[in-house]
Amino acid sequence: MTSTPPRLQFTVHIERSRAGKQHLRPGAAPETPPIGRLPRATRLLALAHHYTALIAQGTATDYADLARQLGLTRARVTQIMQLLHLAPDMQEAVLSLPPVFAGRDPIGEKAIRRIAREPLWTRQRALWQQLQPPPDTPSLPGPRMETSAS
Repeated sequence: MTSTPPRLQFTVHIERSRAGKQHLRPGAAPETPPIGRLPRATRLLALAHHYTALIAQGTATDYADLARQLGLTRARVTQIMQLLHLAPDMQEAVLSLPPVFAGRDPIGEKAIRRIAREPLWTRQRALWQQLQPPPDTPSLPGPRMETSAS
């Protein structure tokens, strides 16, 4: 006579902490909507506006003083502040970029800084259009693969 051993069934889910550590938790995964993060360029442009307000309030006298107070280099403060050279409608577009849920930002900070270096707003707009991915392209690019010709 053969008998089947008793089976225990559990419902569990894996939860990740901020540090990336995984924890096994009892029960089904909670049905919370995913919370995305703002793209880096969006956060930096908002910071540039905040830094301008700090200088206007007299909290800092100039970029060098601001850099000392924030613990940044003067070069980095200048990079952030140069985002204010974008055309107003472009600043609005950067500030309204959609949140990123996983992977890289669809438009990088460095690319936006390159556009901000262009003094003509019409040229900035043209460069921005070139930067936009086609509508059918997924917003999360995969890793770049280099192939070698043999």
